[in-house]
Amino acid sequence: MNFQLSSPEFQDGATLPPSFQGASFQSGESDSQSPVLEWTGAPAGTKSFVITMCDPDAPTGVGGWWHWMVVDIPGNLTSLARNAGSADGKHLPAGARNMLNDGGTVGWMGCYPPVGDPPHKYLFTIYALDCEKLDLPENATTTMAGYMANLHAIGKATLHGFYAR
Repeated sequence: MNFQLSSPEFQDGATLPPSFQGASFQSGESDSQSPVLEWTGAPAGTKSFVITMCDPDAPTGVGGWWHWMVVDIPGNLTSLARNAGSADGKHLPAGARNMLNDGGTVGWMGCYPPVGDPPHKYLFTIYALDCEKLDLPENATTTMAGYMANLHAIGKATLHGFYAR
Protein backbone atom coordinates (compact mmCIF):
# COMPACT_ATOMS: atom_id res chain seq x y z
CA MET A 1 0.00 0.00 0.00
CA ASN A 2 1.24 3.52 -0.76
CA PHE A 3 1.77 5.94 2.11
CA GLN A 4 -0.78 8.74 1.64
CA LEU A 5 -1.76 11.91 3.50
CA SER A 6 -5.21 13.48 3.10
CA SER A 7 -7.70 15.81 4.76
CA PRO A 8 -11.50 15.80 4.73
CA GLU A 9 -11.27 19.62 4.76
CA PHE A 10 -9.56 20.13 1.36
CA GLN A 11 -8.48 18.14 -1.67
CA ASP A 12 -4.86 17.71 -2.74
CA GLY A 13 -3.93 20.55 -5.08
CA ALA A 14 -7.02 22.66 -4.27
CA THR A 15 -7.36 26.16 -2.85
CA LEU A 16 -7.34 26.06 0.94
CA PRO A 17 -10.49 27.33 2.69
CA PRO A 18 -10.28 30.86 4.19
CA SER A 19 -10.57 29.34 7.66
CA PHE A 20 -6.87 28.41 7.36
CA GLN A 21 -5.76 32.04 6.91
CA GLY A 22 -3.59 33.23 9.73
CA ALA A 23 -2.54 36.67 10.82
CA SER A 24 0.70 38.53 10.35
CA PHE A 25 3.41 37.31 12.66
CA GLN A 26 3.59 40.84 14.07
CA SER A 27 -0.01 40.77 15.31
CA GLY A 28 -0.24 37.07 16.09
CA GLU A 29 -4.03 37.41 16.26
CA SER A 30 -5.91 34.69 14.41
CA ASP A 31 -8.54 32.08 15.11
CA SER A 32 -7.11 29.85 12.37
CA GLN A 33 -6.82 26.17 13.30
CA SER A 34 -4.80 23.35 11.81
CA PRO A 35 -6.85 20.99 9.62
CA VAL A 36 -7.85 17.41 10.26
CA LEU A 37 -5.15 15.22 8.71
CA GLU A 38 -5.47 11.50 7.98
CA TRP A 39 -2.96 8.99 6.65
CA THR A 40 -2.91 5.42 5.37
CA GLY A 41 -0.29 2.94 4.25
CA ALA A 42 2.50 3.77 6.70
CA PRO A 43 5.59 1.65 6.03
CA ALA A 44 6.22 -1.48 8.10
CA GLY A 45 8.40 -0.61 11.08
CA THR A 46 6.90 2.84 11.63
CA LYS A 47 7.28 3.79 15.29
CA SER A 48 6.27 7.48 15.17
CA PHE A 49 5.40 10.34 12.84
CA VAL A 50 6.31 13.99 12.27
CA ILE A 51 3.96 16.37 10.45
CA THR A 52 5.03 19.68 8.93
CA MET A 53 3.42 22.51 6.99
CA CYS A 54 5.64 24.78 4.93
CA ASP A 55 5.16 27.59 2.40
CA PRO A 56 8.07 27.14 -0.04
CA ASP A 57 6.91 30.23 -1.98
CA ALA A 58 7.42 32.61 0.95
CA PRO A 59 9.92 35.31 -0.05
CA THR A 60 12.48 34.42 2.61
CA GLY A 61 15.42 33.71 0.32
CA VAL A 62 16.20 30.55 2.28
CA GLY A 63 13.65 27.89 1.39
CA GLY A 64 10.29 29.05 2.61
CA TRP A 65 8.39 29.59 5.83
CA TRP A 66 7.67 26.87 8.40
CA HIS A 67 4.09 27.29 9.62
CA TRP A 68 3.80 24.12 11.69
CA MET A 69 5.68 21.09 12.92
CA VAL A 70 4.51 18.44 15.34
CA VAL A 71 6.88 15.67 16.45
CA ASP A 72 6.65 12.38 18.34
CA ILE A 73 3.19 11.39 17.08
CA PRO A 74 2.67 7.75 18.18
CA GLY A 75 3.15 5.23 15.39
CA ASN A 76 -0.22 3.52 15.95
CA LEU A 77 -2.22 6.63 14.98
CA THR A 78 -3.73 7.41 11.58
CA SER A 79 -5.02 10.96 12.08
CA LEU A 80 -4.71 14.29 13.86
CA ALA A 81 -7.78 16.21 14.99
CA ARG A 82 -8.67 19.72 13.91
CA ASN A 83 -6.72 22.27 15.94
CA ALA A 84 -4.00 19.77 16.90
CA GLY A 85 -1.71 22.74 16.30
CA SER A 86 -3.12 24.81 19.17
CA ALA A 87 -0.33 26.41 21.20
CA ASP A 88 -1.44 24.65 24.39
CA GLY A 89 -1.15 21.22 22.73
CA LYS A 90 -4.41 20.02 24.27
CA HIS A 91 -5.61 18.51 20.95
CA LEU A 92 -2.42 16.51 20.39
CA PRO A 93 -2.10 12.83 21.21
CA ALA A 94 -0.17 11.99 24.39
CA GLY A 95 3.59 12.33 23.91
CA ALA A 96 3.41 14.53 20.79
CA ARG A 97 4.50 18.17 20.83
CA ASN A 98 4.22 21.22 18.63
CA MET A 99 7.46 22.95 17.69
CA LEU A 100 8.24 26.64 17.32
CA ASN A 101 7.15 27.98 13.90
CA ASP A 102 8.92 30.68 11.86
CA GLY A 103 6.59 33.31 13.33
CA GLY A 104 8.17 32.67 16.72
CA THR A 105 5.20 30.94 18.33
CA VAL A 106 4.58 27.32 19.24
CA GLY A 107 2.10 25.39 17.12
CA TRP A 108 0.04 26.19 14.05
CA MET A 109 0.49 29.46 12.16
CA GLY A 110 -2.15 29.88 9.45
CA CYS A 111 -1.56 30.83 5.80
CA TYR A 112 -0.59 34.46 5.31
CA PRO A 113 1.07 35.15 1.94
CA PRO A 114 1.75 38.77 0.98
CA VAL A 115 -1.25 40.58 -0.50
CA GLY A 116 -1.14 40.47 -4.30
CA ASP A 117 1.27 37.52 -4.54
CA PRO A 118 0.20 34.66 -6.78
CA PRO A 119 -1.25 31.79 -4.75
CA HIS A 120 1.38 30.23 -2.51
CA LYS A 121 1.76 26.45 -2.29
CA TYR A 122 1.38 25.01 1.21
CA LEU A 123 2.95 21.59 1.73
CA PHE A 124 1.69 19.30 4.47
CA THR A 125 4.17 16.44 4.87
CA ILE A 126 4.09 13.41 7.12
CA TYR A 127 7.26 11.48 7.89
CA ALA A 128 7.10 7.87 9.10
CA LEU A 129 10.02 7.31 11.47
CA ASP A 130 11.97 4.29 12.68
CA CYS A 131 12.11 5.64 16.26
CA GLU A 132 9.46 6.28 18.90
CA LYS A 133 10.69 9.78 19.72
CA LEU A 134 13.13 12.27 18.25
CA ASP A 135 15.84 13.13 20.74
CA LEU A 136 15.26 16.90 20.65
CA PRO A 137 16.04 19.48 23.31
CA GLU A 138 13.18 21.78 24.41
CA ASN A 139 14.67 24.70 22.45
CA ALA A 140 15.14 22.75 19.19
CA THR A 141 14.50 24.65 15.98
CA THR A 142 12.35 23.36 13.12
CA THR A 143 15.57 23.00 11.11
CA MET A 144 17.04 20.69 13.75
CA ALA A 145 13.79 18.72 14.05
CA GLY A 146 13.55 18.47 10.25
CA TYR A 147 17.10 17.16 10.07
CA MET A 148 16.35 14.50 12.69
CA ALA A 149 13.06 13.56 10.99
CA ASN A 150 14.83 13.07 7.67
CA LEU A 151 17.58 11.06 9.37
CA HIS A 152 14.98 8.63 10.78
CA ALA A 153 12.44 8.69 7.90
CA ILE A 154 11.41 5.37 6.39
CA GLY A 155 8.65 6.98 4.33
CA LYS A 156 6.92 10.26 3.68
CA ALA A 157 3.78 11.56 2.01
CA THR A 158 2.74 15.08 1.03
CA LEU A 159 -0.58 16.87 0.60
CA HIS A 160 -0.65 20.38 -0.82
CA GLY A 161 -3.00 23.27 -1.21
CA PHE A 162 -2.83 26.85 -2.46
CA TYR A 163 -3.74 30.12 -0.83
CA ALA A 164 -3.64 33.83 -1.78
CA ARG A 165 -4.76 37.05 -0.14
